Amino acid sequence: MAQIHIHDHTSPDGLYPFDARGIAKRFRHAAIFGALDALHAGETMRFVNDHDPLPLLQQLQQRYGAAVSINYVTREPGNIVIDFTKQ
Repeated sequence: MAQIHIHDHTSPDGLYPFDARGIAKRFRHAAIFGALDALHAGETMRFVNDHDPLPLLQQLQQRYGAAVSINYVTREPGNIVIDFTKQ
């Protein structure tokens, strides 16, 4: 009898890293939106970037409103870490 393998790609703590520095600029926003769309309520995407993504944050506010909270973990020049949590 064939075995069926089920892959559960959830993180036990509900925290998923997303390093934007390794993604080509023209694909970044689409990749970020896709990652946020894939989150379940209560899960967090920990976003890392080399600059403060203020235009992106405005787009996220327009697209998700209160459905995604935005919290800076680190806000230093060259080292930005933001937690995006799906409500």
